[in-house]
Amino acid sequence: MAELVLGPVLRHVDANSATVWVETDSPCVVDVLGRHARTFQVGELHFALVVIDGLESNASIPYQVRLDGEIVWPQTDSDFPPSRIRTGRVETILFGSCRAAKATPGVLEADKVGPDALDAYALRMKDRPERQWPHALVLLGDQVYADQPTPAVQQWLDERRAGQEPAHEVVSLREYAQLYHESWSDPEIRWLMSTVPTSMIFDDHDIRDDWNTSRAWRAQMARKPWWRTRIRAGLASYWVYQHLGNLSPDDLENDELYREITKSGEDVQPLLEDFAERADREVDGRKPVRWSYRRDFGRVRLLVIDSRSGRILDGQRLMVSAEELDWIERNAAGDIDHLLIGSSLPWLMPHALSHLQSLNERAAGLPGWRGRLGEKLRQAADLEHWPAFRASFEELARLIHRLGAAPGAPSTISVLSGDVHHSYAARADYADPTDSEVLQLVCSPVHNDPPKIFRAMFALSWARPLATALRRLADHRGISPDPIRWRKVSGPHFGNSIAALRFDGRAAGFTLETAHPGRGLVQVADLNLLLDDGNERN
Repeated sequence: MAELVLGPVLRHVDANSATVWVETDSPCVVDVLGRHARTFQVGELHFALVVIDGLESNASIPYQVRLDGEIVWPQTDSDFPPSRIRTGRVETILFGSCRAAKATPGVLEADKVGPDALDAYALRMKDRPERQWPHALVLLGDQVYADQPTPAVQQWLDERRAGQEPAHEVVSLREYAQLYHESWSDPEIRWLMSTVPTSMIFDDHDIRDDWNTSRAWRAQMARKPWWRTRIRAGLASYWVYQHLGNLSPDDLENDELYREITKSGEDVQPLLEDFAERADREVDGRKPVRWSYRRDFGRVRLLVIDSRSGRILDGQRLMVSAEELDWIERNAAGDIDHLLIGSSLPWLMPHALSHLQSLNERAAGLPGWRGRLGEKLRQAADLEHWPAFRASFEELARLIHRLGAAPGAPSTISVLSGDVHHSYAARADYADPTDSEVLQLVCSPVHNDPPKIFRAMFALSWARPLATALRRLADHRGISPDPIRWRKVSGPHFGNSIAALRFDGRAAGFTLETAHPGRGLVQVADLNLLLDDGNERN
């Protein structure tokens, strides 16, 4: 009999439909609420995405998962409430990034980075009334760490291919699967993701640290004999485990690759890895595959954009192509109350870091030793966020201004990000004011607290004197003035955290909670996004 390996993961949910993703150990037919999907094979792995249509609106519907008619979910020994699909109003959206898998207790070492904020949230959530549960979860990158696996996975890799490069990093699709098996088998996370619709996007560690930071980095990686296998496996596994569930039922119906894979009846790993290799290319200043996607939660719109694979590195450096910016602007149009732009990397950063990244981009483009030194610094210090792609930083500022100044503009426009291992909220101000409040909201990490020295560095990067000095240097180097001003209204906050956005008509709020050993989640920020700064409650 087939068994459930991972899932169920509740992915896309709207007023009348939902998708549920599973991984099984063998071919079978998956049944959820009477809708069926046959698994497809990727190497030795088996997956299915069940599309459930015809759901009642504004309902809370418990569900089971059957494999070839046998109930495999919920688990009989679980103390969590039944998994359910909720098609009602969306009032609370969680977000965060950088969730490293927990070390296996008692096997190799204790968990060194502190309590997992999502684990803590799930444990609290299960004991609360359903009306207090969140309605969506957005994971903004580093869902797995392909280059920094736990000791348990390192041991598994040593046994699988001892002595082969790269040591203690995954390469093949099966090895990527091991990362997901470890991270998503966590009972708390498994239940949470079976009940809260989850959207995802990759960041660098889903592939490798500094992924696509520059042309020089890509050239360095291309010389490594294992890199082609790695990038094919990394993007293929991302399509299966993360991207597929981001798509709506209509998107799935129109997706040629999905149709070909689900109708194949054969092992589709070669097909999927060939697709992944095409997705990694850059063709005439554009990317052949769009990983970005749109989700509508009533009158709240989420646009999650690809700020990693979608970079343009030949010619003018761009975080996203001009075609991608056009996609953002087209999909932002409409009668909505709130616009959320999900980018794994922050747009508005601590001022000193922002200026430093723009300076570094200029230095790395110089000829000779100065350019080589600038490139080394870029990779060593991870200077690769929006300000390090200056043209894109400014273009996104102009795009958001157009959206916020247009007739019928949304009440708030928020850029949601992670990556930087501290959390904060910043408010943007334009010389020509917008009707929308424009904010940068960052939550990082969920479970991967960096060394404590980072805390001092990030705190210092918000200091006005340092920022002023670097801005003067930027002026001297001929870097254009910032198209906007921004100010921090909460933070920096450190530790494993999860953020929540609350919506009530055109009003919106932001809360940040940090996990503490033995105390669970502790609220560290509470902001009304429509008020001026000074409204944080700690």
